[in-house]
Amino acid sequence: MTTVGVTDPQLEPRRTRASLRQRTSHPWSAFLLRRLGGLVLSFVILVIVTFLIVPLLPGDPAVVAAGDGATVEQIESTRTALGLDQPFLAQFWQYVVGVFTLDMGDSFASGTTVTAAILARLPFTAEIAMLAISCMLVIGVPLGMGTALLTRGGRRAWADHLFNGITSFIFAVPNYVLATLLIFVFAIRLGWFPASGAATLGSLVLPTAAVMIGPTCVIARIVRREAAGILEQDYVRTARGWRLSTWHVNSRYVLPNLLTTTLTLAGLLLAGMLGGTVVVETVFGWPGVGKGIVDAIISRDYPMIRATILLLGMLATVLVLVVDIILALIDPRNLKAGAE
Repeated sequence: MTTVGVTDPQLEPRRTRASLRQRTSHPWSAFLLRRLGGLVLSFVILVIVTFLIVPLLPGDPAVVAAGDGATVEQIESTRTALGLDQPFLAQFWQYVVGVFTLDMGDSFASGTTVTAAILARLPFTAEIAMLAISCMLVIGVPLGMGTALLTRGGRRAWADHLFNGITSFIFAVPNYVLATLLIFVFAIRLGWFPASGAATLGSLVLPTAAVMIGPTCVIARIVRREAAGILEQDYVRTARGWRLSTWHVNSRYVLPNLLTTTLTLAGLLLAGMLGGTVVVETVFGWPGVGKGIVDAIISRDYPMIRATILLLGMLATVLVLVVDIILALIDPRNLKAGAE
């Protein structure tokens, strides 16, 4: 006996509408909602953490802001002007309003607004970061790719060991040690570049080198590892069997498959560079955001500390978001994975 299924005519329109919504729903909506939700959550956490910095740090902000030799009346007047005599929640609300209106108060050290002080330093840090990431990709990707081609299929093991040893050693050297070494060799001994300041274009060379040398080793190692695996894939072997030129095989079949990994790592390294510039800018006397926060910590300039940490944290979070969007545009598989 054959059983014939009976479809409820009332359920059919519902199924049709659900199927239509599923087909027409755009994966970008879910992707962007998830990413923007993470961005908002990161922003909220950063605001809370930066607000708690002042209560947790030793010392009295009112005493610092009033200056040396201030009387008790002047200190109390300063405390009232800064809103430090208000309840905890009232201070937090005032801080949140200041964040959204870009009014983070005045710097204790310079007397100018914190926003103006940071905006004056930001271009100097951006110069180093952008130049460093460009040099990192221009040097790191060909270096890793060339090593993978040279040692393809287990050939020239000595070159592979040499590459891994040198890159591991350089990456292990701390930023401040590398910066000091660069100053000693290229500024003091050879006199090729200035040791500090930002007066000339040559002043960019040593700070940029100190920031990008370590991350370049990371990029080169990752590219070598990924390229070594891609070169052994069947489609690459088939392309070589067709007697295509090495340039054609690498540019058409190998490099595009390295793009996702390279961009992901480059974005993360760029976000990390924002924090790494703190040490380098201090060593070279570079007037960027990194040196600004060190000066603020030394002088206990609490508004400057708060605003700078908040800025660096938000820049790093936004950079990660931008990288995710670029990867989703390049490879739809990343879009699908990010929307789930």
